[in-house]
Amino acid sequence: MRKILAPISAALLTVALFTGFKGARHHFDYPFQDPALSMEQRVNDLVSRMTLEEKVGQMLNSAPAIPRLGVPAYNWWNECLHGVARTPFKVTVYPQAIAMAATWDRNSIHTMADYTADEGRAIYNQSIKDDKHGIYLGLTYWTPNINIFRDPRWGRGQETYGEDPYLTGEIGRSFVLGLQGNDPKYLKAAGCAKHYAVHSGPEELRHKFNTDVSDYDLWDTYLPAFRKLVVDAKVAGVMCAYNALKGQPCCGSDLLMTNILRNKWSFKGYVTSDCGGIDDFYKKNGHLAQPDAESAAADAVLHGTDVECGKVTYLSLLQAVKNGKLSEDQLNTSLKRLFMTRFRLGMFDPADAVKYNNIGKEALEAPAHTAQALKMAHQSIVLLKNSNNTLPLSKSLKKIAVLGPNADNAVSVLGNYNGTPSHVVTALEGIKSKLSKNTEVVYEKGVDFVADSTTNLNFQSTIDKVKDADVIVYVGGIAPQLEGEEMKVNKAGFHGGDKTSILLPGLQTEFLKALKATGKPVVFVMMTGSAVATPWEAQNLPAIVNAWYGGQSAGTAIADVLFGDYNPAGRLPVTFYASDKDLPDFEDYSMANRTYRYFKGTPLFGFGYGLSFSKFEYGDVTAPATIAKGQNLVVHVKVTNKSTRDGEEVTELYLTHKGLKQRTAIRALKGFERTFIKAGQTKDVAFTIPVSDLSVVNADGELVQLPGKLELSVGGSQPDAKSVVEKRTVAKTITLL
Repeated sequence: MRKILAPISAALLTVALFTGFKGARHHFDYPFQDPALSMEQRVNDLVSRMTLEEKVGQMLNSAPAIPRLGVPAYNWWNECLHGVARTPFKVTVYPQAIAMAATWDRNSIHTMADYTADEGRAIYNQSIKDDKHGIYLGLTYWTPNINIFRDPRWGRGQETYGEDPYLTGEIGRSFVLGLQGNDPKYLKAAGCAKHYAVHSGPEELRHKFNTDVSDYDLWDTYLPAFRKLVVDAKVAGVMCAYNALKGQPCCGSDLLMTNILRNKWSFKGYVTSDCGGIDDFYKKNGHLAQPDAESAAADAVLHGTDVECGKVTYLSLLQAVKNGKLSEDQLNTSLKRLFMTRFRLGMFDPADAVKYNNIGKEALEAPAHTAQALKMAHQSIVLLKNSNNTLPLSKSLKKIAVLGPNADNAVSVLGNYNGTPSHVVTALEGIKSKLSKNTEVVYEKGVDFVADSTTNLNFQSTIDKVKDADVIVYVGGIAPQLEGEEMKVNKAGFHGGDKTSILLPGLQTEFLKALKATGKPVVFVMMTGSAVATPWEAQNLPAIVNAWYGGQSAGTAIADVLFGDYNPAGRLPVTFYASDKDLPDFEDYSMANRTYRYFKGTPLFGFGYGLSFSKFEYGDVTAPATIAKGQNLVVHVKVTNKSTRDGEEVTELYLTHKGLKQRTAIRALKGFERTFIKAGQTKDVAFTIPVSDLSVVNADGELVQLPGKLELSVGGSQPDAKSVVEKRTVAKTITLL
C-alpha cells in the first residue's frame, strides 16, 4: 500500500533536501531525486513511495508514467543486435551477429558496440527532448544473443556468435563492455544476455518445448558464455528463454534462475521474460506449468523475473498479492532491480551530471561508424575456396556477368533485428564501382532462392546472355526472409523460420551446373546466416566466398575481396557440414556428435576455417613441458607471412585433454588473435591461458584441474593432415601436474 509521510517528517524532509550539486543548490521534492545520495538509497526511497498498483505497472515492459512522483513512462524493449534496430531514425547497420563472430576480432566488436551505444544515446536523448517514451527508444537493449548455435537448421542462429562457447563468450563479453561503457557511475547503455538458457529451436516448438540435457552438457556448452557475461562483463540484464528446462519454464526455473543466476553467480541486475513468455506458463499451447495467469505471474516473480515483455499476465500480480501468492516485499525486490538499472543509466539525474546526455544526432551514421561497418564487413568475409588463384579478379575484364537472387538484394544484407541505414551497397553496385566503362557488366537475377511448382528449369535465356563473359559471379545462398524467428514460411527446405535441409536449395545448384557448363570460371558468393552444405559447389566451382548478411557495406566489401583490394581473413564460427546425414535429430539437445567439439565425421569446411590471398606458416610452439596445478599457461608461436602480399592471420589455439576418464571435447578453442603481418614478416603471437581454461567442468558446474597430458594445437585453422603438412598448424604436448 502507499506509504504516507507524517506531516512533521515531511517538513523535515523539505528542509533536508536543499542539496548542493556541482556547486549549485537544488530543491528536491523527494530523496530519490537527490544525486548526492547513493543509488541504493534513492531506489529504496522511490519504491517505498509507490502504490501496489503503480508497482505492478512498472513490471510490464511498457511501464507507465507516475506523474505524482515525476517518474516518466519507460519502455524496456529495445534492440541493437548489429547496430540500433527498429528505430525511426537512420542508423549504421553492421554485419549480422554471426558475421561479426566470423571476424574473430574482439577489438572490432568492442568498437562496434561502443558506436552503437553512441547512436542509441543520440536517439534516446532526442526522444526525451521530444517527450517520446515508446518502444525502441530506450537504453535497455535486449542484446546480445549468446545461445549456442548447436544445429545449423535453427533460423535464429544468425543472431548468435556461433557454435563454440569460448568464442561466443569472448565476442559477447567484448560487445557488452563496449555497449555499457566505462564510466564508473553510469551505464552508457544496458546490455542483456539472452536467451537464458538451452535455447536453439525448433522455432515452431519454442513456446512448449522442454529440454533435458545432461549436467555435463549444461555446464560445458550451454552456460559458459552466460557466466562470462554475468560474472566477468557485469551485463546489466538477462532474458530468460521461452522453453522449459528439466520440466520448469526457464523464467520459473529453480536451477537456472535461483540456484545458478542469483545464488551461484550473484547476479544483481534485472531479468526480463521473452515476449509473451510468461503467458506460456499456463496457456494451452505452452508448458501448462501453472493453472492460470495469477499463479504464473507469481511463479515468475518469485524466481526473479522482474519485468514481463507482454501486457497480460503480470497485470494479475495485483490480485496475486491480495490472495497471498506472493508478498508486496517480493515485488519490491524486482522493482528495486528495475529502478537500479534506470538510475544507473542516469534517467533520474540532472542532465549535466551524465556525460552521455551530450551525445546528439550527429552520432547517427557518423563517419567513424560507417567506416567501422565497412571494416567489419571486410573482416567477416570467409574465403572458402580459391583454386588456381581464381581470385582476385582482374579489373580489366571485357565482360562480367553478375547473377543470382542476392546480387542486387538490399534486403538480405541487413539480416534480421536490423536498423535502416541511409544507403545500402549491394554486390552488384559494389562490383560496378570497381570497373571502368570499358567493362560490360551484365546483371540477371537468373533464379529465385527456392523452386516452386511454377519454376521453369530452362536457364537457356540467361546462359545465352552470359556465356561469352570473362567470368561469372553468382551471388546466391539464402535470405533472412527464409530463416529467422518464428516465421510463416513453408517452402522446400524451410519451415517456420528454420531449415529442414542444410543443402543449398536445389534450384540454385542446378543453375550453377548450367553456368559451369559454359566453360567460364564461376565465382560463388554465398549470403547466409547459417551453415549451408555445398558439396557439389565445393567440388566443382573454382572459388567460393561466404559473405553472410554483411550489413550496409556488404557490396563494397564483397567487391573489394573479389578484385583484391582487401585480403580476406575471416574464419567460420560454425561447422559447415557436408550433408543432412551429418546432423542428429533437431530436437535432441545432447551435444553428442554436434559441433566441431564433438563431431566425429569430416566437415565440408570446419569451424575456424578460412583462406587468405597470403600464405602463412607457423613455427614451433614455445610452451613449458610441464605446468603445476593452479599455474597459467603461456604460449608463444612464430607466424610468418610467406607471400608477397600483406595480410591478416587469425591464429587459433585449441586444447585436447588426453586420457581422462570423464567426458571432454575432442578439442576446444581456448585462444585466438587476429594479427596484421606484412609480406615476408614474422610475428610472435602470444597467449596466456588461465587456469579456468585449462580445467574441465564437472557435473556440479565446477571447473577442476585434472593432472594428465594436454595436447596444444596452434594455427590458422583446426589441425588436420593438410594443415599440418602445410605448417598451417603446429602442436605440442604438455603435462599438467
